[in-house]
Amino acid sequence: MLAEDVDGVQQKLKKILNFKNLHTCLKEAILLDYYVSGFLWARGMDFSVIQYIKFMTLLDMLLHNLRTLHMSLEDNIKWLGEVMAEIGPSHSQKNEEWSIFNIRQANAVIDYLKISLFQHYKLYEFLFYSTREEIVIGTKQVIEVVKPSGGLFPDPLEEGISFDLYSAFIEPPPILDTEMKRLDQKQVLEESQSEANTSDVDPLVGFTIEDIKSVLDQVTDDILISIQTEINEKLQIQEEAFNARIEKLKKA
Repeated sequence: MLAEDVDGVQQKLKKILNFKNLHTCLKEAILLDYYVSGFLWARGMDFSVIQYIKFMTLLDMLLHNLRTLHMSLEDNIKWLGEVMAEIGPSHSQKNEEWSIFNIRQANAVIDYLKISLFQHYKLYEFLFYSTREEIVIGTKQVIEVVKPSGGLFPDPLEEGISFDLYSAFIEPPPILDTEMKRLDQKQVLEESQSEANTSDVDPLVGFTIEDIKSVLDQVTDDILISIQTEINEKLQIQEEAFNARIEKLKKA
């Protein structure tokens, strides 16, 4: 793993930790990132193979204290302090397995743990202790719809189903704007054609010359009679006016 790139290290640790649901399980993704980040940091420190093993064991033990022993942040820091305090020229045999780190490396390990695990301790507690709702990312629903026509059953009542199902499977598709424009244009063409047809038809079709003459004579007679009647009424009014003037002159 020392010669692997980031993707190679991630794939190796994925197999070691037996993580199979990285794309759907947030917990597995966070834990894999925790171990991969620690391994890459240790590789940057030029640790030996034994130091790699001890450092990765330290990461796992700190996470074990949090997840299994339910240690608080203060207790986990105290545990780490007890382990790292034994490193040095005068270390005791109690924690001899950690003596492979010198003082500079031990301080670097503590600084890394501060910015990685301890700084986000509440988030890791939430990861292990809090229950999360499972999000349904897919569902399958089968709906049987009665045929609108030609069947033995009437259409289902609109009140008996939700609007979403009705609009998705039963409601007839709306007429598009283009279809509406086509219908309007077709209607306008039909109206213009009907008007053209009516204008092309001769209104005198079916009448003979005698019929036309008789109609014109009748109209002419009616007009002349009305004019003559109007003239006679005006002459009578003038005649009465002249007679009234003559009577006045006679009396004078």
